Amino acid sequence: MKTINIRSLDMDARGVGHLDNEDGSPGKVVFVEGALPGEVVGFNTYRKKPSWEAATLGPIVKESSQRVKPKCPHYGVCGGCSMQHLEPNAQVAMKQRVLEDNLAHIGKVKPEMVMRPIYGPTWGYRYRARLSVRNVHKKGIVLVGFHEKKSRYVANMETCEILPPHISAMLMPLRDLISSLTIIEALPQIELAIGENVTAMVLRIMQPLGEGDAEKLKAFADRYQVQWWLQTAGPDSAQVYSPAASDLHYLLPEFGIKMPFKPTDFTQVNHHINRVLVARALRLLDVQTHDRVLDLFCGLGNFTLPIATLAREVVGIEGSSALTARALENAEANGVANKVAFSTRNLFEAKAEDFIALGKFDRFLIDPPRDGAMAVCQALIDLRLQAPSLLPKRIVYVSCSPSTLARDAGMLVTQAGYRLSKAGVVNMFPHTSHVESMAVFDLE
Repeated sequence: MKTINIRSLDMDARGVGHLDNEDGSPGKVVFVEGALPGEVVGFNTYRKKPSWEAATLGPIVKESSQRVKPKCPHYGVCGGCSMQHLEPNAQVAMKQRVLEDNLAHIGKVKPEMVMRPIYGPTWGYRYRARLSVRNVHKKGIVLVGFHEKKSRYVANMETCEILPPHISAMLMPLRDLISSLTIIEALPQIELAIGENVTAMVLRIMQPLGEGDAEKLKAFADRYQVQWWLQTAGPDSAQVYSPAASDLHYLLPEFGIKMPFKPTDFTQVNHHINRVLVARALRLLDVQTHDRVLDLFCGLGNFTLPIATLAREVVGIEGSSALTARALENAEANGVANKVAFSTRNLFEAKAEDFIALGKFDRFLIDPPRDGAMAVCQALIDLRLQAPSLLPKRIVYVSCSPSTLARDAGMLVTQAGYRLSKAGVVNMFPHTSHVESMAVFDLE
């Protein structure tokens, strides 16, 4: 049996080791799924390239002290989690190393201070999820859950430890419900969104409900306190179906904000962490009562509305006119519309001229999708040449991709005149390899 010493983890939570060359020097890299740093493990290669191999885990010869028994019986088959075998605090430390390595190797920058990580409950945290549905004729069952690891098949999940307990307990009843509907073959997914007092489920249906379906959905809603939505086309087609007595919303109590949302909107998966994230971002932004603040990629106003409780004025920019319209509605509902303005622009095509037209802002908050904010950073570089007095003195950047944050950080530090004051991770997705983070840039 071949064995290997595992030295580190990669971005996909695979153990990384090196085969020895004949002279004893480190040779080809091997990525071993399920292996942890400090372990000596056997491995079975399933993919081989000239400079690397990918392998599954064999016998563990020397076990890491940070290895723990996964809580979920479906772990290893279900693709929803990849790190349940690693102690939760060690998961956070690994993500911090991933962030620092990306900043160093991609952006060629190092934060002056590494912030304490933001973390919270590690189980039952996932208040948003997209559950796939599959009628498996050969087995005579309907499956509802996440996909299997590296597969298009749906995992045979009876419970889920990262979903809230009431949703985990609902997985098997959901199977029974869907198997009884006439549209069983035309229902590929269920979008789950949980608010403060509403559990919404969006049925993606490819044909109209059939005879008896409405009564079954109503009976399920009454028994399990579910608010059904039906989606017949794209996300914007989702409409509440039954019942509609309560609105779907989450709270940011520190700022007195109530944020209504639709179940197909982008909102953070982890409500507890989102509250902490918003509070820390605003503390780092250090908004003063006379400040004018720009919130880029503002969405529904998750940061914009809290900022409005502190600043003289805040402008939120988002690429979707539907989102900016709803963000303004949310501002009006929370009594801060007099301090807020929203604009619809494609920020992936941002130019210095756009920022010149908007005027002087004291601070920026940037919260982009995984692609990052490269165009915004280039615009700030150009702004330094064209109108340096318009550069914000502080930028807080919230990221869901350490590699694009690192790229953008390199641009801001080496070309736009900023220094990377602080950076740290946010464990929004425990037991997964997703690395969320936050960075602070100050004008030199």
